[in-house]
Amino acid sequence: MTIRVLLADDQALLRSAFRVLVDSEPDMEVVGEASEGAEAVRLARERRADVVLMDIRMPGTDGLAATRLISADPVLAHVRVVILTTFEVDDYVVGALRAGASGFLGKGSEPEELLSAIRIAAQGDALLSPVATKGLIARFLAQGDADDGRDPARAGRLAALTVREREVLVQVAGGHSNDGIAERLQVSPLTVKTHVNRAMAKLGARDRAQLVVIAYESGLVRPRAD
Repeated sequence: MTIRVLLADDQALLRSAFRVLVDSEPDMEVVGEASEGAEAVRLARERRADVVLMDIRMPGTDGLAATRLISADPVLAHVRVVILTTFEVDDYVVGALRAGASGFLGKGSEPEELLSAIRIAAQGDALLSPVATKGLIARFLAQGDADDGRDPARAGRLAALTVREREVLVQVAGGHSNDGIAERLQVSPLTVKTHVNRAMAKLGARDRAQLVVIAYESGLVRPRAD
């Protein structure tokens, strides 16, 4: 199955470079280019994109607002957004994850990392950038007031999870793969996948990246200072 990729960046030269790279792969193709967020949202719908590579700083509707619009549109429920940022420690990254982005990637990443990110996002797997780590996300979530950005409703919905689903959610927030979680909990990877899917459904998460954010925002997992 070919992964349909939409490029959203206000720099035409950068979009051209991404297009050449993506179109060189047999399992993916660029289906459109946008120079600002509102256009990206429209093209995501019209071109039936699977993954949007979204620059976070664009004129007009920026990448954060566009990501929020895509995530809130039921028609675009299948679309995964990968935020492209100049700096790995971008102040807007955590806002993008809260808005529904599947993860983020530094613009200085290697071509292989970008292609891998597209495939990971298309599969709905965890994507916290091949360079950035779960600790970076934790530090972002630890910034500001303790209650800033927290969602009490999400914290309350944790009550709907079973004990095992909570255990799996903690492991997902730790950045572990299904195979790694299965080994830690001494269950099969298929069982882990089932628990992850159920947790996503109960918590209204689009993918594993959002599960990580929810785990921190709800207080189930506490950010570490190291």
